[in-house]
Amino acid sequence: MAISATESIMIIAVCTACTFLERALPFIIFRGREVPDIVRYLGRVLPMAIMATLVIYCIKGISFASMGGWVPMVIASAATVVLHLWKGNTMLSIFGGTICYMVLIQMVFV
Repeated sequence: MAISATESIMIIAVCTACTFLERALPFIIFRGREVPDIVRYLGRVLPMAIMATLVIYCIKGISFASMGGWVPMVIASAATVVLHLWKGNTMLSIFGGTICYMVLIQMVFV
């Protein structure tokens, strides 16, 4: 089933509005007030919990049947950890690990 250009534009507009509200709502709610301790706690804890969940999701399907099934992931994961410990930059760590993995599976473990 194909959707029309108007429907596509409406979908994009709704997604844009929801994303904007999701980002702006905390500033609107807590404007001029002290942010509750539970919100501060969640702001500190949730990013790492989400990253841990993503790591587990990514490695759950590792196949040990061949070297190409697990070695690239182990090397890229180690590169990500080393980059993060070295520079402390989350974006650099994510992009560096992703690039390392893609190079390994596209050029080395073909």
